[in-house]
Amino acid sequence: MWPRDTVKMDHMSPRLRAFLSEPIGEKDVAWVDGISRELAINLVTKGFNKAYILLGQFLLMHKNEAEFQKWLICCCGATECEAQESSHCLKEWCSCFL
Repeated sequence: MWPRDTVKMDHMSPRLRAFLSEPIGEKDVAWVDGISRELAINLVTKGFNKAYILLGQFLLMHKNEAEFQKWLICCCGATECEAQESSHCLKEWCSCFL
């Protein structure tokens, strides 16, 4: 890890830092930073029970954060804050692992 990456990690929430610390694997969708309990329930009922499935949706939208946020708000009942945090989380994960 480069020194500037350490500085970047210092400004992350503990939940985001934990999510970015390893591959997604079989993590539940609730592990994604910004996903509240209520939003996780909404996502699970729509078939997005795993973080990798939500990541797939993000990738299908060509990593377009604005489009993904709009989808989360309109289709899944996310708040604007939840949508922003979760799209940022997935974008950061892509930067680290793709």
